[in-house]
Amino acid sequence: MFQGFGHRTLAAIAVAALASIAVSLIAWDVPAALVTLVGGIAAALLAAGAGDERADTTDAVAEIGPARAPDIAEVIEAIVEPVMIVAEGRVTHANGAARALLGGHIVGEDVRLAIRHPAAAERLAGPVDGLPQGPIDLVGLGTLDQRWEMHVGRAAGGQRIVQLIDQTGNYAAERMRVDFVANASHELRTPLASILGYIETLDDDNAGADKAVRKRFLKIMFDESRRMQRLVEDLISLSRIEAEKYRLPDSAVDLGALIGEVRAELLDSKGSEIVADIAAEVPPVAGDRAQLSQMLHNLIGNAIKYGRPGAPVTVRLWRDQTGMVRISVTDEGDGIAPEHIPRLTERFYRVDAGRSRAAGGTGLGLAIVKHIVERHRGRLDIASTVGKGTTVTVLLPAHGSTVIKR
Repeated sequence: MFQGFGHRTLAAIAVAALASIAVSLIAWDVPAALVTLVGGIAAALLAAGAGDERADTTDAVAEIGPARAPDIAEVIEAIVEPVMIVAEGRVTHANGAARALLGGHIVGEDVRLAIRHPAAAERLAGPVDGLPQGPIDLVGLGTLDQRWEMHVGRAAGGQRIVQLIDQTGNYAAERMRVDFVANASHELRTPLASILGYIETLDDDNAGADKAVRKRFLKIMFDESRRMQRLVEDLISLSRIEAEKYRLPDSAVDLGALIGEVRAELLDSKGSEIVADIAAEVPPVAGDRAQLSQMLHNLIGNAIKYGRPGAPVTVRLWRDQTGMVRISVTDEGDGIAPEHIPRLTERFYRVDAGRSRAAGGTGLGLAIVKHIVERHRGRLDIASTVGKGTTVTVLLPAHGSTVIKR
C-alpha cells in the first residue's frame, strides 16, 4: 500500500497516527482523533509530493547540465561586418566577412600586413592603454572605390577587437549631394549671369535707345528667366517626390484617360504628332495622379525634344502577362550610345549638354521620372539604338494588385 513513498513520508504518517491515538486517549474524542489522523496524513502526502517535484526538477536539471557558453569564434562569426581578434600584434580570430575582404590567410598573420594602411598600422601597433577612441577611415580595402571605418576596442588579456564598417554607401550619397549642389548652383548661375549682363547693356544709353536691340535683349532675358523658373520648379518637385517616397500612393488612376489629357496638352503646345496606342481593358494603377501626369509630360516631352523633326512619337499602354501595367514612349531620334544609358537618370547628366540647354532641358527630367516610378513601386527601363531612336518603358502595379518583389 505504501510502496513508492519515502522513509520521511512514512515517518510523518506514523507520527500523525500516534497523534490521533493520543487525542483519543486523552480526550476520549474519536471524531477529533480521526480529524487529526486525516489532516496529518494529507500534510505528509503534500509534503512528499512537493519533495518529489523538487527531486524531479533537480534530476531534470542534472540531465540537461549547464549551458555551454559560445566561444569567441562562434560569436564573431555571427557578426555581418568584418571582425578580427588581435593578440600580440597577430590576428588570432577572423570571421567570414573579414576573411572574404582581406583573405583567408590573415589568421595568424601580423595585423599590419592584414590591413595595409598607414593610419591603421599606427593604431594597431600602439599600446593598448593609449588607444584613441575615434574611428579611422580606410580607403582601398577590397576595391579602390570602397571606404571603411575601422574601430579598435580593448579586450581581456591585452587583446584587441578590430571591426570594419562599410561606409561606401554613405560616401557615395554624400558625393551625390555635393555634386547636386554644385550642379544646381552652376545651372542657376549661368542664366543669372546672362540676365545681369543684358541688363547692364540695356542700361547703356546707346543700346537702350535702339528699339530692335532692346526687344531682342528683353527676349533673351525672358527666355533665361523662364529657364531658371523651370529649374527651380523641377528642384522643388524633385524634393517633394523624395520626401513622399515612403508613402505608397493608393488612388486608382486611369492611365488611358491621363495619356489622352497629356497628349492633347502637348499637341497644342508643341504641334508634334503623338500616336497613342491604348489596349482595351487596361486596369487602373495605384498612383498619384499629379505625379503620373508629370511623368508622362517628361517622357513624351523628351521624346518630342530629341526625336527627329516631323517624326511621330508613339505612346503605348497595355497590361502584360505578369499583371503589371506598361507604358512605353518611343521616338525616332538619333538614339543614345549604350555607355550613356545607365547614367541617364542621374541629376543634371546630359548626353549632349549644348543640345539639351538649347531645347530648354533642365537635366532633371528623367531623374524626376525615376523617383516617381520608385515611389509607385514600379520599374523604369530605357532601350535605345543609335540612329533609330529610344524607347522608355514604365511598369506599374495595377490598383489593388500585389506589388511584385524585385
